[in-house]
Amino acid sequence: MGDFEDEWDDEVEKDEDVIEGAKSDDENAMDIDVQPAIEDSDPAPGPTQTFIPGRHVLSKDEILEPDQSAYEMLHRMHVAWPCLSFDILRDNLGEERRKYPATSFSVTGTQADVAKNNEVLVLKMSSLHKTQKDDGDSDSDEEEDEGALDEDAVLEYKSIPHTGGVNRIRAQPMPSSPSTASNYHVATWADTGKVHIFDVLPYLRAFDDPVTSFDPSKYNKPLHTIQAHGKEEGFAMDWAASIGSNGAVSGLRLVTGDIASKIYLTTTTKTGFTTSPNPFMSHTSSIEDLQWSPSEGTVFASCSADQSIRIWDVRVKGRRSAMFVERAHDSDINVISWNKVASTSYLLVSGGDEGGIKVWDLRSWNKPDLRPSPVASFSWHKAPITSIEWHPTEDSAFVASGADDQVTIWDLAVEEDQDETGL
Repeated sequence: MGDFEDEWDDEVEKDEDVIEGAKSDDENAMDIDVQPAIEDSDPAPGPTQTFIPGRHVLSKDEILEPDQSAYEMLHRMHVAWPCLSFDILRDNLGEERRKYPATSFSVTGTQADVAKNNEVLVLKMSSLHKTQKDDGDSDSDEEEDEGALDEDAVLEYKSIPHTGGVNRIRAQPMPSSPSTASNYHVATWADTGKVHIFDVLPYLRAFDDPVTSFDPSKYNKPLHTIQAHGKEEGFAMDWAASIGSNGAVSGLRLVTGDIASKIYLTTTTKTGFTTSPNPFMSHTSSIEDLQWSPSEGTVFASCSADQSIRIWDVRVKGRRSAMFVERAHDSDINVISWNKVASTSYLLVSGGDEGGIKVWDLRSWNKPDLRPSPVASFSWHKAPITSIEWHPTEDSAFVASGADDQVTIWDLAVEEDQDETGL
């Protein structure tokens, strides 16, 4: 399926379901770093520089190397097929944990060579040791840092067959400790035009109890398939749920949007899921992203290739948007994210095909005589914004990624540094 690669070339063992780093060509060899003397004819190596896409050009004889001192932990994972989307799965190991080695669970879907070879992969990544090695650290500091060990990360996975490539995958909201949950639903947007809903909880439990025999054939069929989109594929979807004080999840809601500008709502019933046959229709082009309101259970937002952002209420008859802003960007709007912090849940951030990022105050959208304007705009990226998300607890921070191979972190609370604007 794939493997991990990190900065060390260690000897490892192979296992059917455990894929680790690459093995050294000479198992008996000892790696010794020896710096050859610099001959008079060879120029001394120049200072390292930070490469900024869009501002610097990589020469043919140059390669990019990560600065290990910039990352507390950096591991590379290789998979057999490209994956367009992934989502992090909640576990019972605690919130905001900072100790090493780390463990993480996630789910992704493939884009294989033929439709029948695709799969949904439930992943467990463990032994994620700290990789940061500062030159200034003393030997005693390194000995005390038990998290920074020269060991390979471990990747385990469970596979679910999937017909068609996975355009996007999203996991349902879960409480901070999902141990009492009876299901863990994951939705996949397939390039066949169908949306499938799977239960991945049995796969997660199989990681924790490897002794008990696990029969994947009992769980590898979708619990529900949304066929309302016909043959029109899509990328936009988002889950919402009501989570009680006891951690019980109820009232699951899933909105899905296709390239034909239609949005459908799927909800839970006593016997499973049901999809309303009546679409939400106000957009005139492909639906690119969807976000449920974190504070109002019947409200969601959408963005589209028609350059508009719209706010919807599922209770409104006629399935038309309640609020909107036309030409929110000068090109397709690819992604949106709704601020999850209660005190700032009126903030929405959007990213466009032109590389622009805009922050919107939804409270101003209620003024009929005033066209909404963003409260902040950023134009750092030089290519389309591909993903954007608010920090779950810091109300002013968000992260964005672009097709210019950059991931940027933003904080609205930080004032502009005049010394850095000329970079």
